[in-house]
Amino acid sequence: MRILVTGATGFLGGALTRRLLADRRDVIALGRDRAKLTRLAAAGATPIACDLSAAAQHRGLTCDAVIHCAALSAPWGARREFHAANVHGTQSALAIARAAGAKRFVHISTPSLYFRFKDQVNVREDAPLPCPVNAYAHTKRQAEALVLAASDLDPIILRPRGLYGPGDTTLLPRLLAAAEKRALPLMKGGRAATDLTYVDDVADAALAALDTPSAALTQRIFNISGGVALNVRDVAERAAARANQNLRWRARPIWAVLAYARTLEALAASRPNRPEPAITAYGAALFAYTQTLDISAAKAQLGWCPRVTFDEGLARTFEKTRS
Repeated sequence: MRILVTGATGFLGGALTRRLLADRRDVIALGRDRAKLTRLAAAGATPIACDLSAAAQHRGLTCDAVIHCAALSAPWGARREFHAANVHGTQSALAIARAAGAKRFVHISTPSLYFRFKDQVNVREDAPLPCPVNAYAHTKRQAEALVLAASDLDPIILRPRGLYGPGDTTLLPRLLAAAEKRALPLMKGGRAATDLTYVDDVADAALAALDTPSAALTQRIFNISGGVALNVRDVAERAAARANQNLRWRARPIWAVLAYARTLEALAASRPNRPEPAITAYGAALFAYTQTLDISAAKAQLGWCPRVTFDEGLARTFEKTRS
């Protein structure tokens, strides 16, 4: 099976490409970072420098399946940039998949689509979706609609929660950077919980999505997570301890933190370059509200289950970061 991976020079795309190569699969790696493409080529991938948001087309490519990892993932930014990366980029990936003769399209989406400013426990894939919390969630929802409409590509959508691992530049690094500058807000007594996912478990889920026959599927969207509700305060403290970093908390009511965050957002939005505020309402809410996923469908239909515990994943993350 020849597999084309978009976003192959990103965090998940790179891990997935290396996993496919370790399984001796034929991989075409699309990405923008030429240095990382060179390293993937040395490992056995066929590299192609490509910016999907620029309507790239590559004639002559052939593949059996596409795993679409490329995306702009951030809590803040210009809507046009999210649209270019996540909507237009997905349109380009679908066009490339069709031209290449792909028979399956695996799309990496996000459970941010479920987010509400309230506790949500064991959310299922068929839960009604709220109004998108930010431009990222809005454009990923649009991208999902494009993928689901591509029935000729036998699509599967994965919604992995809170990816972390060696090479992550978003989840734990952002948390530790914020903790280094200021005390973190402690809301509701620190009772909020979430489920995180080690990057190798997401790679396993993508491989399972590639190999599962259509006859085994009764749905096309699957939640992916580590399967264990983790206390957010405990996650932050354990990550800080691994990084040899002091962590401070300051008790605050939810309404005050959200009001402060929204004020910072309004000020940032009024400035010409729209700089990212020190805290967003969405980011603050992740410390206040429990958000966990039901992953029973992925277990039953894809034959997948998470294998890396948070203790093991944290050890691997900081062990490789130090090396």
